[in-house]
Amino acid sequence: MNILVTGASGNLGRAVVDQFLMQGHRVIGLVIPGDTIPLDIRHALFTKVEVDLGNEDQTRSVVEEQVDLYGGIDAAILTAGGFAKGNVAETGSEQILQQYKLNFETAYHASRPIFLHMLEKKKGRIFMIGSRPGSDMHAAKGLTAYALSKSLIFRLAELMNEEAKGTDVVTTVIVPSTIDTPQNRTSMPKSDHTAWMDPKSMAEIMHFYTTPAADGLREPVLKMYNKA
Repeated sequence: MNILVTGASGNLGRAVVDQFLMQGHRVIGLVIPGDTIPLDIRHALFTKVEVDLGNEDQTRSVVEEQVDLYGGIDAAILTAGGFAKGNVAETGSEQILQQYKLNFETAYHASRPIFLHMLEKKKGRIFMIGSRPGSDMHAAKGLTAYALSKSLIFRLAELMNEEAKGTDVVTTVIVPSTIDTPQNRTSMPKSDHTAWMDPKSMAEIMHFYTTPAADGLREPVLKMYNKA
């Protein structure tokens, strides 16, 4: 399969890249221009591409180039995004717009051309990263802009799955609890890290959902909460 991964240099993105390469798939890893996070992967099946996901035309062009180059995209895992704290009193429209651009626009700009391509061939898997606060505002206290932006991921997936009925094109929303990353360990040193989600485990689960064993699933929302 040909797999496209956004945010490929991030903790989850890198775990996804490694997992699919290990399984023998071609992986196209998208990173931001001038990315300071090293992604030095020397593998015959890996291609790194720089793209500003905030630029819709540029993103569409890059996706179309990869489709033409490799004959199609079979699965896309969209891990790019950002995080911000702030309750309603602390959150103005500027902060909401920033999170909207980071979490929703990047997902929409990448998923739209991929989705249209998959509709043409009537087959494909798209994975978007939601969040617990985005799925339930009761869990969003102090995370106003982040939660609102992530809530749109669920609505987008619902729309895409509705439009794709009658095909084998499925959009999945991944809903993790806290992901076990070095950054999260630093910011929450007293938390129980064993209750968090390991990025490698998340990548393994996503890989399973691209296999024929998962063909019968429709409109999946995968809650990866571990012991949280």
